[in-house]
Amino acid sequence: MIYADPFSHTMQGQPWINHSWGAQIVLYGVWSLAGNAGLTLFTAALATAGMFLVYRMCAGSVYVRAFALVLGAATAAVFWSPRPQMFSFVLSAAVLFLLYLYKRKRIDRLWLIPVVMAVWGNLHAGFSIGFILLAGTIAGEVLGNLFNRGGEDVIPWRGVRKLVLVTLVSVAALVINPYGLQILTVPFDTVSIGALQNFIQEWNSPNFHERQTWPFIALLLATFGAAGASRKRLGWTDFLLVSGTAFLSLLAGRNIAVFAVVATPVLTYHLDSVLKERGWAFAPARSATPMQARLNVLLLALVFVGALAKVGLALDPKTVQDAQADVLPLGASAYLNGAAPPGPMFNSYNWGGYLMFAAPDYPVFVDGRTDLYGDTILTTWLGAISAGNEWRDVLEDYGINLVVVESGSGLGRALRDEAGWSLDYSDEQAVVFTRDEVANDNG
Repeated sequence: MIYADPFSHTMQGQPWINHSWGAQIVLYGVWSLAGNAGLTLFTAALATAGMFLVYRMCAGSVYVRAFALVLGAATAAVFWSPRPQMFSFVLSAAVLFLLYLYKRKRIDRLWLIPVVMAVWGNLHAGFSIGFILLAGTIAGEVLGNLFNRGGEDVIPWRGVRKLVLVTLVSVAALVINPYGLQILTVPFDTVSIGALQNFIQEWNSPNFHERQTWPFIALLLATFGAAGASRKRLGWTDFLLVSGTAFLSLLAGRNIAVFAVVATPVLTYHLDSVLKERGWAFAPARSATPMQARLNVLLLALVFVGALAKVGLALDPKTVQDAQADVLPLGASAYLNGAAPPGPMFNSYNWGGYLMFAAPDYPVFVDGRTDLYGDTILTTWLGAISAGNEWRDVLEDYGINLVVVESGSGLGRALRDEAGWSLDYSDEQAVVFTRDEVANDNG
């Protein structure tokens, strides 16, 4: 197990808590066995597993559930990619499902929650989501007992005490990992980094001008609209979890998937109630006419063919490569491996993880491990990449001889006119600059 950073030159040898080590092993194993196609299918399987648990928590007819599930999946899909965060998506749905069984079905499987948290603590620091769900449920049930004691689905005081005990046991189970108690500090260290909220996209508030965020708006409005129109009481726990995760989603777009997991079942509880109150409930037919049967077969065939075409397109090697080329410096990394210019390297934040993999001989300046770098390094990087007033000092202080950044970045434009630097490689995606004096010395 690695306990110090081996990948960067800015933090090399410094203590590092690799909180997603287990997920990295799983994802690398899938990639080793089945390549990019395997990763795509594995990600789809995790997304399906999470949404299956969400479906199990939904209420109403199959039509209500299907409508809500499609809306919830469209909302959460903005988050789905082959990253350790996908394990947090599935496990957050699992914890909420166990709480659902306890609260609404009176089925006690709470002993599984510490088991889930023990596994989660070795997969991704998103385990904090599990504690948010537990804390929201406990707080909601306390309020339910105070203001609506004996109400529908309100967990009695003895049940609330059990939830508190399960939460404490889950904290203890969480430390069963290579880093022990230190793992508990990772979520706090991460959210305390100011540069995340200010400059990193997935930690920013959602941009509602982008269509991919519109399902989130629709789910948010539909949930509160259905709750307002329904005579069914909005429980304290549902209110706290939905409003709490909505608030977190408005703070950072990466939290939208958690909101989808929480809000989708709540939408069905009240939408089903609204339909029944107005006599609009649609009951599935017990049997189909021959014409309906043929139409169903045709629709299923169209869905199946469409799904195959979509999967085939997603797994096509050229399609995958073209998609990677749109966001990753494939040509620049190939140039580094072939020309072997001298480092140390200054690189784009978004490409740090890829360059570790594609050009392993070059330790990165920064990458997505924000909890490792902290505000100091991230703010320093930001000042340099934007070609701020002190960007020359940053390159000098860190002895940078090689720069790999976006073609349109401030630093990429500034270095084109900077004496002592040469543009060695350029494409629509990336530029590679080297310091002249170092290049001449090596020549």
